[in-house]
Amino acid sequence: MKKRKLMGGFRTINPATEEVIKEYRYMTPEAVDNAIDKCQEAFISWKLTTLKERAAIIKKIGEGLMARREEFAKLMTQEMGKVIKQGFQEVKLCAGICDYTAEQGMKELADEERELSNGGKGIITYSPIGIVYGIQPWNFPCYQAIRYAIANLMAGNGVLLKHAESCTGSGLLLKEIFEDAGLPKDLFTVLIIDHQQSDEVIANKHVRGVTLTGSDGAGKVVAQKAAEHLKKTVLELGSNDAYLVLDDADINMAAETCVQGRIYNNGETCVAAKRFVVVEKVYDEFKEAFVKGMKEIEAGDPTKKETAMGPMVTEEMRDTLHKQLEESVEKGAEILAGGKLPEGKGFYYPATVLGNVQPGQPAYEEEFFGPVASLIKAKDNEDAMRIANDSRFGLGGGIFSKDEKKAIKLAQQHFDTGMVFINSFGLADPNMPFGGVKDSGYGREHGGFGIKEFVNAKAVMMLS
Repeated sequence: MKKRKLMGGFRTINPATEEVIKEYRYMTPEAVDNAIDKCQEAFISWKLTTLKERAAIIKKIGEGLMARREEFAKLMTQEMGKVIKQGFQEVKLCAGICDYTAEQGMKELADEERELSNGGKGIITYSPIGIVYGIQPWNFPCYQAIRYAIANLMAGNGVLLKHAESCTGSGLLLKEIFEDAGLPKDLFTVLIIDHQQSDEVIANKHVRGVTLTGSDGAGKVVAQKAAEHLKKTVLELGSNDAYLVLDDADINMAAETCVQGRIYNNGETCVAAKRFVVVEKVYDEFKEAFVKGMKEIEAGDPTKKETAMGPMVTEEMRDTLHKQLEESVEKGAEILAGGKLPEGKGFYYPATVLGNVQPGQPAYEEEFFGPVASLIKAKDNEDAMRIANDSRFGLGGGIFSKDEKKAIKLAQQHFDTGMVFINSFGLADPNMPFGGVKDSGYGREHGGFGIKEFVNAKAVMMLS
């Protein structure tokens, strides 16, 4: 395998072919400071634009994404192994986020008038705060950056992006699309930096907020660094999402949906189906259907439309996943499908199912960021809900039941997560809040919530 690290830089590598895509050099400290200064200068002008002017450019960004949809999808496949059809889906979602933000952002950020208790008049204005720094992962190279950048540009802020090294090209392509759509130069800036430099960016006086999507370990480090400088953070971290199959579920539909929920994006999704908690009454029936479905999933060339699953992003990520599996087996888990490292070129890993998953095993306690499913038996519906919440994570989850009202009540009153899907598997919707609780982080994106995370809700008050 080609080495990723270079002296003073790194290489991006195609995970399906193991060939080098491109070499990049880290920016010098002077170049980083200069880039942030230029972003600040662009912000000073941008914050004075009207909501209508911002919305027009945001909408054009969405059009630009769709115009270069094929190019972007191919690049994502090349950089991180995403199957090509899902790359097209991702770009389309991002264009939808632009349209939603352009339309709803004007309403969310409009001034509000309120009567004061002393008979006076009050105005609440949502003012931009400055530069928001985003540290984003590789698994959704377009979406992860769009999710925070578009909301903050609409709010009037400047945006810095430190993308994962694996998808540096995707970050640079976004910058090109943004500026082609009319966004002022330097307002959205891609920083090619290492972790130490990233800490210095957080400390920079022009940076007013920090958002991270990544592991809970990375979240703790970034939150601590930001807190040292009294800067707000929004964190979307890992998870170990539980999907409950209750005693009255449609088993065939549940099994089919759970297979897709586990292998989507090569199994490398934060808000993905990972633990499958099935009540004893229907456990054997679900197990048979689910294992059969997972065995039918074949990993292959991600550039082909018919491919169901591509490679993992790096050899290191694949090795970590396999070590978690081996430790789980050593502690009593049983391999029901897959679980063997394949030979040949590319960082592929088979669709895998573990049974007899118990507390104390990585398969029960940790996040498996790859196509490995944990099958867990529950005594009854109440026990299934208990097991689902028996996790330090709380990003998403799912419930399968023919009684939709019962499922909704469970989701609303008992599921300790930020998102719950009923009889379905989902990722994100521009109209609904996205985020988690517990070790899955805090803060929200989408749904009108994200656009106000990094604004100054300013009170202007006058006597009558």
